[in-house]
Amino acid sequence: MNAIVELPPTLIAALTRNAGVHGDRVAIRERDQGIWQEQNWRELHADVLAMAAALEARGVAAGHAVTVIGDNRSRLYAAMLAIAALRAFPVPVFPDVPPAELVQYTRHGAPDVAFAEDQEQVDKLLELRATIGRPALIIYDDGRGIAGYDAPGLLACESLLSEGRARLAAAPALGQELAGRAQPGDIAVLLHSSGTTGLPKGVPLTHANVIAGVGNATRGGFFKPGEEHYAYLPTAWVGDFMFTVGAGVLLHFTINIPERQETVLHDLREVAPTMYLAAPRAWDNMLTRLQVGIAETTAVKRALYNYFMPRAIALERKKLGGGAPTLGQRLVAFAGEIMVYGPLKDYLGLSRAVRAYTGGEALGEDTFVLFRALGINLKQFYGQTETGAMSAAQRDGDVKVHTVGKPMPGVEMRIDDSGEILVRSGSVVGAYFDAPEESARALVDGWLHTGDAGYFEPDGHLVVLGRVSEVVRTGGGERYIPNFIENRIKFDAFVRNVAVVGANRQYLTAIVCIDLEAVGYWAEQRSISYTSYAELSQAQEVQALIAGVLRHVNGLLKPELRIRRFVNLHKDFDPDDGEVTRTRKLRRNVIEERYATLIEALYEKQSSVSIDARIVYESGATGSLQRTLNLVEVA
Repeated sequence: MNAIVELPPTLIAALTRNAGVHGDRVAIRERDQGIWQEQNWRELHADVLAMAAALEARGVAAGHAVTVIGDNRSRLYAAMLAIAALRAFPVPVFPDVPPAELVQYTRHGAPDVAFAEDQEQVDKLLELRATIGRPALIIYDDGRGIAGYDAPGLLACESLLSEGRARLAAAPALGQELAGRAQPGDIAVLLHSSGTTGLPKGVPLTHANVIAGVGNATRGGFFKPGEEHYAYLPTAWVGDFMFTVGAGVLLHFTINIPERQETVLHDLREVAPTMYLAAPRAWDNMLTRLQVGIAETTAVKRALYNYFMPRAIALERKKLGGGAPTLGQRLVAFAGEIMVYGPLKDYLGLSRAVRAYTGGEALGEDTFVLFRALGINLKQFYGQTETGAMSAAQRDGDVKVHTVGKPMPGVEMRIDDSGEILVRSGSVVGAYFDAPEESARALVDGWLHTGDAGYFEPDGHLVVLGRVSEVVRTGGGERYIPNFIENRIKFDAFVRNVAVVGANRQYLTAIVCIDLEAVGYWAEQRSISYTSYAELSQAQEVQALIAGVLRHVNGLLKPELRIRRFVNLHKDFDPDDGEVTRTRKLRRNVIEERYATLIEALYEKQSSVSIDARIVYESGATGSLQRTLNLVEVA
């Protein structure tokens, strides 16, 4: 347990402290056209106050909402802090949200001002304005392609900064007043719930919520002041806000931002952060990259990997089971670190990662154990947007594959009579935004009803089973949670998404979306030709591969819950099609409605079925294409 770190009362107070105490330390480092551009805490503080001064002059006031949309950019992070300095609140939106969905992400607080990363996001906001009449003012960071626009209310970020600097120069006392205006109870950010069962709810995290969450994590040893942090996750995800803006400002991290999403893994190696957060799918992708790299390397390096890696995995499993390494195992580990593990960590960009985390959903056991076997201190944590992301986490020396660890300091957790996980902490929101009925259902006597089912093991470790609302029964009365089974299937690198079906039916079936990269590489190694995702998914060899995956999972399940038949879908589930949320959680009602014909065919023992596949073009137009899909028995 760490010593208590004194945290300022608001994010803006922390930013001001950083400018005074750590002024010359690098606050943000962003890669632009291959060159890392640095800004220290003093410079960031000055930019935030200049933005705040200009925004106030343009009408942004306490209680106002301001949309922020785009990939990770230093100017967008600065904008969020400037908005909070005015006691207004930023509303970050996932950058891949199409124009038609922007309405639901900009309804809370009716924001009339927006920050956009580039031309793509400006175009969406202009389309939104044409639909609902706002936002009136759109401030953009990257002006490429926008110079010829004649739409009113477009302003470059640099121009906004110039306006603010001029205002601060004319009123010397204004900067200090702006820096002290925010209050702990003010909304620091308005995020959105995943929206798996309807419209996303607005989740207002106050400065006090953020500080409590970061404080809990710091006391538990999960954060350290002065970390090198890598900011690449969606800014609209609670994990990015709490790690990058929350902990980043409160604990004066150096925040490193990749050039673009396509260069995330390349830029990660140059940064080599001391702390790294990634969703399970990102860890799976990193593992695939590692495996592809090993397959394409020299015979000598491949032989070294094949010798040392199985031994490292066996040793890590022994440690996780409570065993101690023998002298021989320690010697092999020492040699392996020099010849294999160290170079691989450097190749992945994790050579300095003292703390590495995964959260959001379950991570596959094999993936989890392999990265820990490399010497990466990977641990799982559990939380929700409503709890400020962090409620429970695994501690050093107390890691189990199947749990999410124990509650953090400052967090109370219990399981109610229905098996639902309840959380109480200073990081938990007080209410949803403008939703009194939903707030009353979810928050009772300070306890958040998470909607997740789980249980505590005798040693206090929490096991999360899935959503309480998804508990269903088969036709034979067997109780199960589809998500629990789906996660076990997705542990395999060949499966990207899956929907398990079986409520009120005699047995379970599955709609599987293969992982194009992993299965594609597997197919190429076996000279299996294909021209598209759809063609690859229907190849007999690939269907046999997925059947093997399901047979393995069936071996871990009760006979009543084993999957009997499946289909490889012709495409992946897509948030643009409404099949998964922006955080990639399954919208089960949409899946079961859209693929009703396919599901019935699985239960009618057909060998194939033709469906009309919906296609969404880049322009937003839709079309359809008939596909024939094979339905496969799991022996």
